[in-house]
Amino acid sequence: MMRLLLFCPLPLRFWGLLLQERAAGLCCRLAVPCPKGMPKLADLSVKTKDVWEIPRESLQLIKKLGNGQFGEVWMGTWNGTTKVAVKTLKPGTMSPEAFLEEAQIMKRLRHDKLVQLYAVVSEEPIYIVTEFMTQGSLLDFLKDGDGRFLKLPQLVDMAAQIAAGMAYIERMNYIHRDLRAANILVGDNLVCKIADFGLARLIEDNEYTARQGAKFPIKWTAPEAALYGKFTIKSDVWSFGILLTELVTKGRVPYPGMNNREVLEQVERGYRMPCPGNCPPSLHDLMVQCWRKEPEERHTFEYLQSFLEDYFTATEPQYQPGDNQL
Repeated sequence: MMRLLLFCPLPLRFWGLLLQERAAGLCCRLAVPCPKGMPKLADLSVKTKDVWEIPRESLQLIKKLGNGQFGEVWMGTWNGTTKVAVKTLKPGTMSPEAFLEEAQIMKRLRHDKLVQLYAVVSEEPIYIVTEFMTQGSLLDFLKDGDGRFLKLPQLVDMAAQIAAGMAYIERMNYIHRDLRAANILVGDNLVCKIADFGLARLIEDNEYTARQGAKFPIKWTAPEAALYGKFTIKSDVWSFGILLTELVTKGRVPYPGMNNREVLEQVERGYRMPCPGNCPPSLHDLMVQCWRKEPEERHTFEYLQSFLEDYFTATEPQYQPGDNQL
């Protein structure tokens, strides 16, 4: 009977009596609190080993995929079985803390349209380990890969996927600041995921002011960001409009024939890129809406995702691809 009482829901005053009566038996007076283990956090200091840390020996670098200003990207394997992408840091090009900040942001942002962080090696040489995307960057895929042969429905679907990933970033109150085709990765079955979070930031009061001297890709950057360093999710919307031109032109550089200075001057005067050849006017209208001068007048990514997902039922229901059309 006494064992049964121990598992019955009793009022608190009865537990006190029971503890007094059975101090030498099954129950005893609690002298100190039960010890609690530290919770496993997804975002510890970059100087602290955490659940993302793996031994360098578990990685094998197999093929170099790219070489940039600050490091290299390799295709490799993790534990001899899982194919991964590994981003490395060139010694002396930037601080390890700054390099690992990208991994810290990726730990906080988890969505199926964002390239996923798998692990880090936080001791030099530093590695950031992510999922491997088979078709590489969207820019290369459009210019030199099978993307050259895609028609408008596939391109709009890819745009909708990117908008879905950015809508998540929008909800999480982050900004990307470097949204362009070169920073979108393509996998099997035309799956698109947003990558390269090196410039991404959590924003407060809906705005982030870049440090003086920071460099950005001018042709993709909203004028208020390029001229005054003021970044918001709406400056990412501007960049998304530029990315749409990359999609429909199969990787053409924006503002063809213009240098960065000319782009800044002309955009400030109200110039916007004309409709690319074979691009439906309704899609170009969406681009222009992304390039409205006043940031608050630009669409949300939630709207852009919805518009693009429903494009061929709500906007272009009569679409029929021709021989010389997208």
